[in-house]
Amino acid sequence: MNPTDARRFPPALAAVSGVVFDYEDGNGIDYEPHGDFLTAEDTTRWLRAWTGNAELEGDAFRVFGQDGSGGYVAFWLVRPERELVDQPVVFFGSEGSLGVVASDLAGYLWVLAGGVGPLEAVDCPGQSASPDPELVAIAERYAPGARKPPADLVLAAGREFPGFEELVLGWCR
Repeated sequence: MNPTDARRFPPALAAVSGVVFDYEDGNGIDYEPHGDFLTAEDTTRWLRAWTGNAELEGDAFRVFGQDGSGGYVAFWLVRPERELVDQPVVFFGSEGSLGVVASDLAGYLWVLAGGVGPLEAVDCPGQSASPDPELVAIAERYAPGARKPPADLVLAAGREFPGFEELVLGWCR
């Protein structure tokens, strides 16, 4: 992966950042998209705080959104030969939830389009929800061949990256 590309905000995420996510009374998707990645410094600061490990650097993550409680959604740069949009999407909850949400950005777009946010994908992976027409349109535009139910996408991502939670918990102090 080209280091410059790893800091360039993908057009699909820019499109998602223009969506208003309504989460009243626990209905809808609890998600607040960012318009850009957190800086490298802020990512390192956050990862150190989340793990309690002052020795970590945040260079393996590109944070691009959060839920209402402050949990972060990020690309995990674990595939060195692949583009940023082909990296898995992971979630670090503010209360300790942790997991792989999607195998790549295309899958993540369809998880959101299916009405499931990152926290819900990790904490309740089989949850069914109502599709969001605006997010479906974005997913169809940027990931037309990747449409699957959110539960299938989350399950496949967890199978593809089974050691993520153990790895991160091993960083914790």
